[in-house]
Amino acid sequence: MRLLIVDDEAPARARLRRQLQGIPGITHMTEAASGPQALALLRAVPVDAALLDIQMPGMDGLALALELPPQVLCVFCTAYDEFAVRAFDLNAVDYLLKPFQTERLAQAIERLRTRLDARPAARGALLTALQQLQPVDGHWLVERRGGLHKLALDQVQWVAAADNYIEFHAPPHCDLERRSLAAFLAHPAAAHFVRVHRSHAVNPRHISAITPLPHGEVSLTLSSGQTLRVSRGYRDALA
Repeated sequence: MRLLIVDDEAPARARLRRQLQGIPGITHMTEAASGPQALALLRAVPVDAALLDIQMPGMDGLALALELPPQVLCVFCTAYDEFAVRAFDLNAVDYLLKPFQTERLAQAIERLRTRLDARPAARGALLTALQQLQPVDGHWLVERRGGLHKLALDQVQWVAAADNYIEFHAPPHCDLERRSLAAFLAHPAAAHFVRVHRSHAVNPRHISAITPLPHGEVSLTLSSGQTLRVSRGYRDALA
């Protein structure tokens, strides 16, 4: 599970991160100190759920929840109990009152996991249609905001494995699809992508620099400035 922590107080974010590290099944944690920063991160980094403080300067947590992408679930973590009704009106999965123990946080994470696990059945028809329609004239169909969106593969700089999903990185955007990296690379539409690591493949058109590293590895710099490591087993793919 990939989580976004949003709290304007750095000590609160650090404490929440420490508590989450003791809960299994969390693969990525990203932090934001404000609502606008969180929305900017969400455009670039896919997450499953957001843990939101409520009382923050500018955009508070309730306003931020209204702006979350529809696929991102939310749990509120706050010191104020008077916002609970409004939070659940926004379809919050849970509402935690600070200070809370790790056991209570683990309950909220389990509720998130249950909600996420129930999604594939509800989206089955859409995902089946997506699988059947690939590819479309140099584009790849991805699910975005509840519908299908045509993503130009030439704009995708790299594709990364993320649990049972792959991430299409076309900065500043990142789209997610339930498919293995191997399955994507086996598709004719992905013929120009080169696998350079067990967890990512690159579009050679976006390589701006190749830098040798110790032990026979190589570092790639892409046109966006992103760097990717090429493992020794895949180094010959760049020849």
